[in-house]
Amino acid sequence: MLCRGKKTFFLVCLQYFFLRFVFFIILKNTLLEKVIDNTEELGSKNINKLLWQYALPAVITQITASIYNIVDRMFLGQCVGALAIAGLAITMPIMNIIHAFGSLVGVGSSARMSIVLGKKDINWAENILGNSMILTFILGLLFVTGGYVFMSRILTMFGASAETIGYAREYMNIVLPGMFMTTVTFNLTGLIRASGYPNKSMWILVGGAVLNIILDALLIYGLNWGIAGAAWATTISMTCSAFVAMLHFLQPSSFIRFRRHAWRPKGYIFRNILLIGMSPFLMNVAASGVVALLNTQLIRYGGDLAVGANGIVNSFAPLVIMLILGICQGMQPIAGYNYGAEKMTRLKEVYFLTMKWNVIVGIIGAFLAVVFPKYIIMAFTKDADLIALSIPAMRYLMVCAPLIGFTITNSQFFQSIDKPWVAIVTSLSRQVLFLIPIMFIIPPIYEHFHLSGLTGVFCSCTICDILGALLSAILLYSQWKIFHPARSANQI
Repeated sequence: MLCRGKKTFFLVCLQYFFLRFVFFIILKNTLLEKVIDNTEELGSKNINKLLWQYALPAVITQITASIYNIVDRMFLGQCVGALAIAGLAITMPIMNIIHAFGSLVGVGSSARMSIVLGKKDINWAENILGNSMILTFILGLLFVTGGYVFMSRILTMFGASAETIGYAREYMNIVLPGMFMTTVTFNLTGLIRASGYPNKSMWILVGGAVLNIILDALLIYGLNWGIAGAAWATTISMTCSAFVAMLHFLQPSSFIRFRRHAWRPKGYIFRNILLIGMSPFLMNVAASGVVALLNTQLIRYGGDLAVGANGIVNSFAPLVIMLILGICQGMQPIAGYNYGAEKMTRLKEVYFLTMKWNVIVGIIGAFLAVVFPKYIIMAFTKDADLIALSIPAMRYLMVCAPLIGFTITNSQFFQSIDKPWVAIVTSLSRQVLFLIPIMFIIPPIYEHFHLSGLTGVFCSCTICDILGALLSAILLYSQWKIFHPARSANQI
C-alpha cells in the first residue's frame, strides 16, 4: 500500500508538472503573439505615423518631467524671492547627477530591450527588466547615502553662497530620498515605452506632474512652506508615479513582467545596460560639473543674481530640449527594433525624419527666446535686476538651439543602435571638450576690451554649441556605413 501510495503520488506530481508545462507553452505562445501584435508594427508601419505614435507620448512625458522643476521655480520666484530661485538653481547639478544614475540604467535598459524585442526574445527582455531594477536599487542606495554625508561640501562646490546655501540645503534634505524614486520612475517608464506601451508611459508621468502642481499650490501658497513645500511636492508626486509604474510589470496583462528568473544578476546584461547608458550618464555628470564651474564664473562676473538668471534660462531651455528628447525617445524603440531586425532602409528613414523635426523645434525655441525673452522671464520673477540680467543670457544660451537639436539627435540615435562610444563622444564634446576651457578664456578677453565679463561667460556657451555641432557632423559622416543594408549580423 505504501509503495502504491508513493506511485500514485508520483503519477499525480508527474501529471501536475506535465499540465503546468503544457499551460506554460500555451501561455508563452500567447504572450509571444501579444508582443508581436504590440511591436511588430515597429518593423512594418509607416515611419512618419509610427514616429509620432511613439514621439507624442514621449514629448508629453519629457515636458511633464521638466514641469517638476519649472513649477517649483515659478512658485518660489513669485512667493519667496530671487534668492530662493538662486538656491534652487544651486541644487540642479546635484539633481542632474542623480538623474544621470537613472539615465545610466533607464536609457541603457530601454534601448537594449528595443533591440532584443526586434529579435523576438521575451526571456531576454524580462532579464533586462529585472537586472535594471537591481542596478537602480544599488546605485540609489549609493547616491542617497553619499548625498547626505557630503551635502554641505557639495553645495559649496556647486556655487552656494552664504545667502543661498540655506535654501539649497533645506530643499535637498527633503527631496534627496524622493530622487531615488525618480530614477525608478524614469527607468520603468522607459521600459514601458520600449515594450510597446507609449501612452501608458506618458500618463504615469503626466499624473505625477499634475499632482506636483496641485501640491505646489497647496504647500507653497496654501500652507506657506516655502522651498520645503516645493521639495515635498516633488518627492510625493514622483513616489506615486514610481509605484504606478511598478504595478504595470506586476499585472498579468503585461507580456513582460517581473519574474523570478529575471531577478538573477547577470554580468553580461549589466555590461550591456551600463555600456549603452554610459552616454547619457556621462553627459549628465559632465553637465553637473560644468554647471559648477559655470556658477563659479557667473558669481565671479555677476554675483548671485547671475546664477539666478542662468537658473531662469535653464527653466525655459528644458522645454525646448525636452521636446527634442521626446522626439528622440519616440525614435529610440523604432530605431532599436529595426536595427535588431536588420531593416536598414527604415532605420535611415526614421533618423532623417527625427532630425528634421528636432531642427524645426530648435528654430522655434531660438526664435521665441531671442525675440520675446522678457515675456518668458517675467513668468519666473518680478525682480527688475534679475530680469535685466536674464534677457541677454536667454538670447546667448538659446540662439543655437537648432544646432543643439542636431547634436542631441545624433547622440540619441547612436545610443539607440548600440553605438555607445560614438554617442559618448557626441554628447560630451560640447560640455567637456569645448565649454570648460572656453568659458575661462573668453570672459577675460571681453574684459580686456572693456566689455562685460558676464556677457563673455554667456557667449562661451554659444561658441561651444557651434563647435559641438561641427564635431557631431564629423562623427555622423564617419559612421555613415551603418545605413548600408549589407551588414553582418555580428555587428548587432
